[in-house]
Amino acid sequence: MADSKWLIFLGCSVPYRVSSYEISSRKVLAKLGVELVEMPEFSCCGLPFDPVSHETMLILAARNLALAERQGLNILTLCPGCAGALRKVNRMLKADKTLQQEINSHLKEAGLEFKGTSETKHLLQFLKEDVGVEKIKASVTRPLTTLKVAEHNGCHILRPKEYAGYDDPEDPQTLKILIEATGATCLDYFDETECCGAPCVGVNDKVALQLARDKLNHLKMVDTQALITICPSCHVMYDTNQLRIEKAFGETYGIPVLHYPQLLGLAMGMSAEELAFGELRVNPQKITQQIKPLT
Repeated sequence: MADSKWLIFLGCSVPYRVSSYEISSRKVLAKLGVELVEMPEFSCCGLPFDPVSHETMLILAARNLALAERQGLNILTLCPGCAGALRKVNRMLKADKTLQQEINSHLKEAGLEFKGTSETKHLLQFLKEDVGVEKIKASVTRPLTTLKVAEHNGCHILRPKEYAGYDDPEDPQTLKILIEATGATCLDYFDETECCGAPCVGVNDKVALQLARDKLNHLKMVDTQALITICPSCHVMYDTNQLRIEKAFGETYGIPVLHYPQLLGLAMGMSAEELAFGELRVNPQKITQQIKPLT
């Protein structure tokens, strides 16, 4: 395993909308021997500002990277959007010294300087490359062999490919492999790589819900017992909004939506309470009832 100490970058959505993702991630990472260092000075990654002010996005991302460099540590994120923005800006500034000098002129006002000495990884990439599948398998004390689940990667986790590069965005395998490391079966289904609809929410709520509904219908067709996510926005679309979708379209799904660390935590022997299952909007009882207490 590589460095065991990483700066945890929570971003904006996780602490306020899906704290269950943070809680379960901290639990499983601690059990895997990863030390998370807090960084209260972190701000937004900059991604939401890009359509309005590209320069603001660059400055915000560079500021976060400079803070990490000052600590001499790399960044671990739970949000694919944050990971993508920080990775992209890191690469852009290292490749363009003129742009780097321009952004550093702004950072200087805060006593910071971007040098390009740290890296950023999303939890999924970190588990694959730094922890490793074999170590994850070795941490499993309660194999989830009775569970048949499906995965949803989302759009930002592997795109653009030139900035991610650790999996194929058209045929992603990392999350499937990590799911199967818990003992659970990962089901294939139609249109696995389609968007959850979250980016459309601010423009057309109906389109967003229709996209999520399409995915839920495809999941229902394969009788999945749960959907596993690794993105806070995707999780909100399928978990928080599932009841809205059922009401709006006259459907019934009842598909629990779990963060991957919740699934892994169960396999590690943790209880549903420890992993904040109580915060999930769709009742996860069909999953938790199958999990036998460790003897």
